[in-house]
Amino acid sequence: MGVLDLILKEIQSLEDEWLEDYEATAKSRLEKRDLNDWPVLAAALALSCPIWTQDTDFFGVGVATWTTEHISEYF
Repeated sequence: MGVLDLILKEIQSLEDEWLEDYEATAKSRLEKRDLNDWPVLAAALALSCPIWTQDTDFFGVGVATWTTEHISEYF
């Protein structure tokens, strides 16, 4: 729990307004995949950052993805 507390001190949640500008783009990129994933993709687009995922629905949507295996190798 101590590690989780440290992580939570470094994380800031995004307000819905941050995602609104990217919602349509995210949904169109995930159109034939899982549309429930659009907030994650919208956040990645808004912040210009990769997505840490094991979900292959994010592959090929124009945002870099990292799997747990690759992150483990990186560290």
